This record gives sequence, C-alpha cells and structure tokens, in this order.
Amino acid sequence: MFKQTYLASAIIFALTSQAAYAADQNMAQQSQTETEATVTQQQAPVAKPQASDNEMEVIQVQGVRASLNKAVELKRQNIQVVDAIVAEDIGKFPDNNVVEALQRVTGVQVTDRAGGEANTVSIRGLTDVTTTVNGRQIFTSTGRSVSIADIPAALLGSVEIFKTRSSAQIGSGIAGQIDIKTHKPFDFEESKVSVAAKGIYSDQPDKIDPNFSALASDRWDTSIGEIGALINLSYIRTNYKDDVVSPGASFPYFVEDGTRINDGWNVGSAHGIDTSAGATIGGKEYLLARDAMIGNSIEGERERPAFNISLQWAPTDTAEYTFEAFYNGFRNESFNSMLFSTVDSPANWNQVVNDGIDVYDGTNVVKSRTVYDAYNFTSGDYSKSSTDSYVFALGGKWDITEDFQLKSEVVYQQSTFENEFTAMRGQTTVYGVDVDYNADDGIPSWTYLDNPDTSVDESDMTNTAQWQTADFYDNGSKDEGDSLSWTMDGSVYIDVGIFTKLQFGARYEQRGATNSNRVVSGGNNIAFDDLDPSLITNTTNFFDGRANVPNSWAVINGYNLYKNRRQYEALWGFDASDLVLQKTFDIDEDSWAGYVMSDFDTELFGKRFDGQVGLRYEGSESDMTFFDNDAIDANNTPYTAESSATNSTSKLLPSVMMRYWLTDDLVARFAYTETIRLPAFTDLNSFTYYTPDLTGTGFGTASGGNPSLDPVTSKNYDFSLEYYFGEGNSIYGTYFRRDIDGLVYGSLTKTLHDYDGDGVDEAYILNRPGNTSNGKLTGVELGAVYFPEGMPSLLDGLGTQVSATLLDSSQDIPEYDSDTGNQIGTTTRDMFGVSDESYSATLIYDKDFFSARMSYTWRSAFLNSYDAGLFAMPRGIYRKPEQSLDFQLSYNITDDLVLSFDATNILDDVYQEYYEDSTLFNRTNSIYTRTFALGVRYSF
Repeated sequence: MFKQTYLASAIIFALTSQAAYAADQNMAQQSQTETEATVTQQQAPVAKPQASDNEMEVIQVQGVRASLNKAVELKRQNIQVVDAIVAEDIGKFPDNNVVEALQRVTGVQVTDRAGGEANTVSIRGLTDVTTTVNGRQIFTSTGRSVSIADIPAALLGSVEIFKTRSSAQIGSGIAGQIDIKTHKPFDFEESKVSVAAKGIYSDQPDKIDPNFSALASDRWDTSIGEIGALINLSYIRTNYKDDVVSPGASFPYFVEDGTRINDGWNVGSAHGIDTSAGATIGGKEYLLARDAMIGNSIEGERERPAFNISLQWAPTDTAEYTFEAFYNGFRNESFNSMLFSTVDSPANWNQVVNDGIDVYDGTNVVKSRTVYDAYNFTSGDYSKSSTDSYVFALGGKWDITEDFQLKSEVVYQQSTFENEFTAMRGQTTVYGVDVDYNADDGIPSWTYLDNPDTSVDESDMTNTAQWQTADFYDNGSKDEGDSLSWTMDGSVYIDVGIFTKLQFGARYEQRGATNSNRVVSGGNNIAFDDLDPSLITNTTNFFDGRANVPNSWAVINGYNLYKNRRQYEALWGFDASDLVLQKTFDIDEDSWAGYVMSDFDTELFGKRFDGQVGLRYEGSESDMTFFDNDAIDANNTPYTAESSATNSTSKLLPSVMMRYWLTDDLVARFAYTETIRLPAFTDLNSFTYYTPDLTGTGFGTASGGNPSLDPVTSKNYDFSLEYYFGEGNSIYGTYFRRDIDGLVYGSLTKTLHDYDGDGVDEAYILNRPGNTSNGKLTGVELGAVYFPEGMPSLLDGLGTQVSATLLDSSQDIPEYDSDTGNQIGTTTRDMFGVSDESYSATLIYDKDFFSARMSYTWRSAFLNSYDAGLFAMPRGIYRKPEQSLDFQLSYNITDDLVLSFDATNILDDVYQEYYEDSTLFNRTNSIYTRTFALGVRYSF
C-alpha cells in the first residue's frame, strides 16, 4: 500500500505558502469573479488575451436544444477532436445512466446491458478508456480505471469525450479519455438550490425504486475575498432481474458409444475442431455435441450513494483555491438461481440412436437428441459486494503576471472493494431430457421426461424429494488501493514567430494496491427435505415464457444460505482458518510525467492556421510482492510461498494537432498522438493459481501472470472536417487510424498439478499473458445536429441528432499447441469489441416549456471475447446486432418546477451471443429489465 513520504508535506507546504503570499499581496483587492467553468487547456490560442482562454462563460441552459448548442460550441472551440454532453439543468443529465447517454455520441458504443443498465463504454470500438473527474485520473480499488456507470448522473454538469490527446493530458487510454465535470460554487452567479426525485419502475422484478439528488451552492463577498461552497448529494437504488438461457460447451463424442473424447485434439484452437461429417479422432468417427443446458435467473438490488463537496476561495482576482471531496459508493446484493443439466450422458446409447440424433446438414454437429440418465444440478449463488471510493483534492491557480498562469494540485484517493460469495448446489439424476441446442434462432429448448415405469413425476424439477445437496462454496475477497499525486501546470503567453503560448507541467504519483481472498469449498449430501424449509425456494416464470425451457425448479435460497452460513460451514467441515482472507499481492508503484507544449497561430494561404505541438514523458516503477497460499512443499505440506519482482516503464509521447479555418464556419483538423496503457496489476502476478474441474470438462483451469509485461502503446491519426451553421447546427466527419502494439493475450498449455495434495496429478489448462498481439483500427465517423429554421409554429423546436461510425479492424492473435505451449501460428480477425457499423438517431422536440427526445441506437455484430481454451467449438464469442430505444420527456410547470418521464430498453429484445457460426454454435440468450421513471425537479 501507499507509504507516506516527505513529498506530501512538501507539496502542501508549497500550496499554503502560495496561498498566504497571494492573500498578503492582494487582500485589499475585492474579487469580482465572473461565472466561469474550465473547458479544456486546448482551446483556440489568441495572443495575450485579457482573460484566460482556458475558461468560457457558463450559460445556464434548460432544455435539450440549449444543452446541444453548448456541446456543439465546445466541440467547435477545441483544437482536439472532442465531443460532449451537457446537462439540461441541475440534476438533469440527459439519461438515467451516463453510459446510456454516451451511446448517442458519435463513435461511442455501449454494451453489456445487464442489471437494469448498460455498463461498458467503448470509443471507436476500443474499451481502453481513461476516465477522469475534473481532469483527475481516478480508479476503483486495485484497478487502473473506474466504471462510469458507478458515477451517478445527478452529480454531473457535463461529460467531455476526447478522441485525441494533448501532451498536457494523461497519456493512458488508447481509446480516449472521458472527463466528467462536476459542479463548483463559482459556476453559479449566486446561490443555487436544486432537488430532484424520481421513482423508477423495473418490469422484470416488478418493483419501484428511488432516485434522489440535491444540490446547494452559494457564494459570498467577504473581507478576505470571495468564498463559495457547494454540496451535491445523490442516492440511487435499483432492483433488477436478468434471465439467461444457453447451451453448454461443445465436445467430441465417439459415434460408436457416445463417450466423451478428452484427448487427441488440440484444446484451445481458435476456430475449433473439424465439423465435417465423418471426421475422426484417433481413427474413430466423432460427433460434436453440447455438454449441458443452462438457465440463470439473476435478481438483485443495487445502491449507489454519492456526494461531491466543493469549496472555493478567491482572495484576489489573480488567485483562486479549490478544495473538493468526491465520494462514490456501490452496494450490490444478488441471487443467481442456476439450473445446469448435463446432456452428454452415454447411458442407453442404443436407445439414443434409435430415438434419432439430428445433425446439421453436411456436418457432425448435433442439433437435437434425447439424453438418458442425465446428471442435473442447481446452484443458489449469493453475492454481496461493496465499493467505497474517496477523492480529496486541494489546489490553486495563480495569475503570476498578465501572461503567466500557474496551477498546482494535490490529490489523495482511497478505494476499497469487498465481495462475499456463497453458493450451494443441489443435485439429482433425471430419467431423460429432450434437447434441441438451437430450437428458435439461437434459443435452445429442453424438456424433462417422466419415467413411465414409476409413480414419481421425474419431469417436475420443483419436487424437493428428487434433490440432495452437493458442493458448498464460501469465497471472499478484498481489494484496496490508494494514491497520493501532485500536479503542476504552467502557461505563459509568448510572441516568438508563430508560437503564442507555452505550456508545461509535471505529475508525480505514489500508488498502492493489495488483494486478499479466500476460496473454500467442500461436499456433503443431505436430502432437500431434511433441510430447514427456509433454505429451499422455487425459481418461477423463468425467461418470461419466451422459450421452451424449464419454467421453474427447486434451488437453495441464496439469501438464507448467506445469513446462516456459519451453520453450514460447520456442517460441511470447513476449518475456521480457511475462512480468513489471505493476501495474494502487494504492489507499490511510483509514476511520473512531464510535458512541454506550445500553441501556434498563423495564416496559411490567407486562412487562419493554428494548433499545438508537444512532447510528454511518462515513466513508472512497480515493486511487487506476490503470495501463493496453496503452495505444497516436498513433504506434501501446505505453506505460503512468496516472490518479489520489479516492473518499470518509460515512454516519450509526442503530439501534434493542427486546425485550419477554411472559412469562419468550416474547420479542418489533423492530429497525431501516441498513448500508452500500463499492465493491470493482476496480470503481473508471477504465481499460478488452480481451479479444479467444476463441471466435468475433463480439465481444471489455471491462471498466472507475467511480471515482465510491457505497456501497450498506440500511434493515433485523426483528420476531421466540421461545418457549423445556424444556431447550434453542425455537420462533421472524421477519418482515424490506430496502430496498436503489444496487446496482452494469454498462451494456453496443458499442465498437471496435484491441487488437493492427495499425490495424484490432475489435468489443467494454463493461461498466461504476454505482449503477443498487435492490432490496427481504421474508421470514419459522421454526425450532425440540426434544428431547421422557419418551421411552422407547431413544428418549431423540432430537431435531430444523428451519427454513424464505420470501422475496419484487425488483430493478430497467436495460436498455441496446448500440449507443448509452443506457438504454432497466428489468427488474424476483428479486434475485440469492435462493430463494423454503429448508428444513432435522436428525434428532438424542444419548445417553450416542453421537451422530448426519442433515441435509437444500433450496432452490428462484433467479436466480444475469447472463451476459455477448454472446448472444441470456436473460441471467439460474438454478439449479435444490438439495438436500443429510449425516451425522455420533461414539462416545466413553472420556471422552477419540472416534471419528467423516462423509459429505457423499450424494445425489450433478447440479446444473443454465438461462436463464429450462429447456427452451429449458438451461445447465450438474455432478457434484461425495462425501466420507466416519473420524476420531479425543483430549483431556485
């Protein structure tokens, strides 16, 4: 963890000394601070202006059109390629969720809609996005980033999406940077109070949840200068329910007897094994079939408390000091009821053959069959997690002279993530199952059969008499991270040839990260009917009747299992010492950066030509200690092994940005920048961790890190053309390219390991990361914001915001021989997460006291990830095309009182995944919550 040094004291002393000096020199001057808000450091340079061009007046806007006007103006004034979303009013960001609001920005795509909201943001297809709050890089626990979905929209004033990067900005985030702007008291001319409340109905869980926010701000003229104070609070609770149905993984089975083949084929092949009819392994013909049918019904409740406190003091009109405290919390409690039916039993094989095995034409891939003597299990999985993240910042800015400005800031962050997980399985063997792995456009079906020779209805999965307990899992983890950083930025206006402004700065950070966990499991067989009835529950109405799958089943009640876990830990024979969290890594990292950058402004062919050139240096050194708590010595005695390593990096990152004003309204931009991504702390772990075979695949899984990982780097090219016309209207297009080196990808190797210390080695598939992949991304963005003028009175206020992103990507992915671990080739395919096409269209009506917005987004199919290298089907997991339709409406009853209505995920689609061929190898099918919200805002 972070260890305090004299640096903190020195920085704070420097800041307070500057503050005292400014106050002593200028106490007699009365502050006349105008309402200002920082836009960026990269606005158009003008030689020696009367006021800092880092700032622009905040226009208090209401309504959709006004917020779009401000976003368009920000894009126009910035030298960089940047887009923005601006709040329509205090406490009214355009959407319930910031991630969903971003999907309308040109080049931004969102995915992973689960738990009642979209969760993942990519910029131009890439998910490596750096998130900053008021320009400060923030993180969650041991990660290098923060989930934007964890920051409540009610705290935000605007969000800026930087697709290029100046040398003054943090060099991480290959995809780009998202900077979240919160409110400050000097943003308002006088006092401001705003309160907003919303009731959100979620249809799947059939519950109404609160969404509350409040802001209070004021500023005062005093004898020591102008003082401002602001507090902004937010609380959101969300109930959700997601249902997912999927067939299991594919394996080869001998045609002659139906037994699974676990050897003789290359595990982890990128495109799977041969699917031709009559294909053989070891001279014997085989079929490819799924090993299971799986249903997951996930319900949960999530809470997000948050607050922001901002204090500002301007002792003179040449000095300003700001203290900010930012907190965001996350609480999640969820219960996943899983039904897992193994459907690869070779029992009664002659009868299975007689019943008929249906394969896809010309292949050996099974579509449907009957399975007898099938092993079933349910699992009641309970998870409870929490995050508490704090950011404290103290900074000042000083106009040393009319041409020289200096800024400095000290930031301390602390973030903790804790998770508790308990799960208990129930098991039974059913008489038979009729399965169709792809019954309806990717959705499978399965039906349990009743044995006609017994009086029991074996097809009834809610009959507790058929079930008994099996494995019990009690896992937990705690991640802690903190940092102390110092930044200093200066700018001086110059008159040296074409150069108008020199900017320079430095940043130093001490970062700490630790992880501790426990993984405990054991088996015990107790009849469900012999358990306390409160430990059993029935899952009902699974998948909303949209598929021919089991509708209900008996399962361990995850909530009550967790409440009474001590009783079952004893019953399953868990040792108290096994339930203690044990440290797995402890990392201290120092990082430093410095930059110099100059603005230029001249004429080229009679037109204004301006821009920036800069160079940034970034370096880091990590001292790492790792722990293997499952090590076994030569005498078969468990102990904790420890290893240490150092990882260091350094990189020069040049940037060039140019802007050419073809006319006052037509602007061309060009940018060349370089960005960097440091390795994740978990990827640097030198030990190997083993997880035994939990579902009968024939292999356990093993994962290890690589302390010698290098950063991922990218060279970035952007060219844009933008036309601005009328009031807030614009049309723009951008061509861009990203050349990415050293992408982290994992190798696969079969290995043997004695996991339980019984002297018998078990087979595992080991995944270990390396900088073994490169990628290239090119694309075009097109967008427009248009409100036509001269419309009839009724249609006045009608407008639209549209965008399209067309991408072409490639990534070189190494392939390995799983027996030797040697690389045997390279597969070139689309980059992960990149859709070739995405579109958004928003119809807007904004007139007088009424505004409405209907937003539609669509993205084409894309390669989402690689599955574990255990199976025989292709590894690439693709997402089918995704679309979303949202609606927002607001009505101003008075200037201060506003009613709103919002609806999300209106289309209520089934979201689907597949493996390379959507017919042969369908995967998950998910239905997510729709939300409908009614809200009120009052401000004065």
